[in-house]
Amino acid sequence: MNDLTREFNQDQRFIAFPGYEWSGNTGLGGDRNVLYLEEGQPIHRSSHALVDDLSDIDSDASSARDLFSRLQDRDCVVFAHIGGRYADVKIAHDERLETSVEVHSAWGSFEWLIEDALEKGYRVGIVSNSDGHKGRPGASHPGATKFGSYGGLTCMLATELTREALAHSIRKRHHYGTTGCRMILDVNVFFDHDAVLFETDPNLGETTSTSTGSAMMGDILSSSDDQLRLHIKATGSAPIERIDIRNGLQTLETIRPYYEIELGRRICVVWEGSEYRGRGRETIWDGNATLTDNSFEHVEAINRYNIDRKFELTGPGKLEWSALTTGGHGGFYASLADRESGILNIDTELVKAEIAISDIGYEDTVFEAGGLGRRIRVFRLPDENTHRSVEIERQVSLVDDRDNAIYVRIIQQDGHVIWSSPVYVLRENA
Repeated sequence: MNDLTREFNQDQRFIAFPGYEWSGNTGLGGDRNVLYLEEGQPIHRSSHALVDDLSDIDSDASSARDLFSRLQDRDCVVFAHIGGRYADVKIAHDERLETSVEVHSAWGSFEWLIEDALEKGYRVGIVSNSDGHKGRPGASHPGATKFGSYGGLTCMLATELTREALAHSIRKRHHYGTTGCRMILDVNVFFDHDAVLFETDPNLGETTSTSTGSAMMGDILSSSDDQLRLHIKATGSAPIERIDIRNGLQTLETIRPYYEIELGRRICVVWEGSEYRGRGRETIWDGNATLTDNSFEHVEAINRYNIDRKFELTGPGKLEWSALTTGGHGGFYASLADRESGILNIDTELVKAEIAISDIGYEDTVFEAGGLGRRIRVFRLPDENTHRSVEIERQVSLVDDRDNAIYVRIIQQDGHVIWSSPVYVLRENA
C-alpha cells in the first residue's frame, strides 16, 4: 500500500493518502478511517482475530479510545465512519484528530451521526465516502446487493491539490459532503461587527485568533452580534428541489427555488429512513401506488440504484415497485393526467395511506413509520423545475451561550443530497 500511494501521489494532479479502516465493534467505539500524511506509518488493528502473523500484536488498539491514544503523535486525520459497525462518537471522540464525521457512504445516509456530534457539543465537519467494496471510488454503484446507496464524495475547499493542503482543509472543516453528485457550493456568513475567528478549536486549549467580518463553512468564531447574514450559493448537477437551513439540531427554514403558484400536475412520493443504526439497517418499501379517477402519464424513479428491483407501471393508474433504503431516500415523480381529480392510495408494509390529489401541495404530507426517520412524504412540484443554480441570503438569529452550528442540506431533483460543514458561532454578550 505504501508503495502504491507513493507511486501515484502527484501534487496538483492526483493525491493519494496512505490509510486504513480501523474496524472495532460499536461497543468499543465503532469504525474509523485513518489517513496519514506520509508513508511508513503503523496500522493499529482492532484485533488480530483474522490475522495469522502475530508479530505486531502489541501495536493493536482494542478500542477507539486506544486508537486515538496511539495516534496522538502521528501526522494524520480520522473520520468517524459508518460501515458494518457504526461509529459511536458518544463513546469515543478526539477533537484534535477526528475533525469530521461521515454523513453518507455506500452503506446509506446517517444524519443521526451529525446530530450525535452536535448534541455532544463537538465541532466537526461533514464528509461523505464510498466504502463500496468494488474498487470504484467516485463511481460506487451498490450493484445487486443490500447496499442501498451510491457512494458519496467530499469536496475539499483547498488552496492547492497537495496532501498538506487537503489535510489543512480537513482539519479546518473546509469541506462539504454529497451522496455522489458534484454540486458547487459556497456557504458564508457575515457579521455587522467584527467577530473573533479562531485558528484552531479553542476547546483544545490556547489558540490564536483574528478579527473578521465574514467566515466560511467549518470556521469557529465568537461574536457579540445577535444575528448573522447567511449567504448560500449553489450550482447543482441537476435541478434543486429544496434547501434546509439548520442551526444545530433545528431546521430553521426550508427554501424551495420555485413559488407555490408554479405547481403543476407533477407530484413526488418519497420513502426514506432506516430500521436502526447497525448492520441490517435496511428498510423494505416494496409496495404500490394506485390512482382512482386519475391516471399516471409519466413516472420516474428516484435513487433506483438496485436496478434489478421492480419499478413498473402495471396499468394507467397503478405503479408497483420493490425498493429499500438504508437511511437515505427513494421514491418517484409522477405526472398526472389531471391536476386535481382523484385519490392516491399508497400500500407498503410500513405505510398504508390515502390522500386526495387536490390535497397534495407545496408542503410535505408526511406519514411516519417509526425506526430512524422512516416515513413517506408526498408533495407537489412544478411541471418543469429549471432551477439548477440558486443564490440566497437570510438573516439568522443567534442563540446565547452555546454554539450556533449553521449549515445547509440541499436536495436535488435527481435524489442527490448535499451537506455543508457547519460554521460554529458562539454568541457572547457585548
